[in-house]
Amino acid sequence: MKKTIIITTLVLLALVKTNAQSSVGMADNREKLFFGLKIGGNYSNVYDTKGDDFVADPTFGLAGGVFVSIPIGRYLGIQPELLYSQKGYKSSGTFFGETYSMTRTTDYLDIPLMVAIKPIEYITILVGPQYSYLLKQKDNFTGGSISSSNEQIFSNDNYRKNTLCFIGGADINIDHLVVGARAGWDVTTNNGDGSSATPRYKNMWYQVTLGYRF
Repeated sequence: MKKTIIITTLVLLALVKTNAQSSVGMADNREKLFFGLKIGGNYSNVYDTKGDDFVADPTFGLAGGVFVSIPIGRYLGIQPELLYSQKGYKSSGTFFGETYSMTRTTDYLDIPLMVAIKPIEYITILVGPQYSYLLKQKDNFTGGSISSSNEQIFSNDNYRKNTLCFIGGADINIDHLVVGARAGWDVTTNNGDGSSATPRYKNMWYQVTLGYRF
């Protein structure tokens, strides 16, 4: 996924350079207000903050929503977004003395509020906090001798539905098209009151989207 993002970014930068050379004299759009739509995907994983016997592998998920680019002068702005975002992981380890493997998919409503730094018209650097609300969670268990009662205990753990995150990345603006790349991670763990016996983990993810701005 990292290699794909790097290659995509290099290709897009080449397109931006070509477009910039052919667009000399055109108006600078950095001080304009834009509303946009975007869709793409997440490459997400988690890490256990307490160092339990827990191994996780990344998964892919859908991401998409709306954004508003609000200028504060030519070089600075604010970009709030409202996104539907799938995260999750594949895991293996021990639970109540039994081995297991599991795939978890979590559906979030993500609301990033980012500062936009615009050194040139075609590049926007974005960084800021994000509020995430857990909409839905799906667990698929396989292997081992985990009983249905243990599965129920695991899936009914007291997970935090409100999570504070940090996100950073960049947008490449080519006329009305916007290609975005992000990296984010949770600041708060996703268990509720800390009484859980299951791994207390934080989400981390990469995100690539294609958008259209009006």
